[in-house]
Amino acid sequence: MGIISVIAIAVWFVAIQEFLKPERKQSNRKIVVFTSAGSLLTLVLTFSLFQNIWL
Repeated sequence: MGIISVIAIAVWFVAIQEFLKPERKQSNRKIVVFTSAGSLLTLVLTFSLFQNIWL
């Protein structure tokens, strides 16, 4: 889970950096890809957390 956490943090960091660019230099495709990947990784981490709590 530690590796997935680091990857999730990196993905969100890259997504935030893309959001901070001026609007005309932003890539909508990158924003969608990184936000989707970050959301999926966060969902996996959340599911794992709740699974460990219930055990």
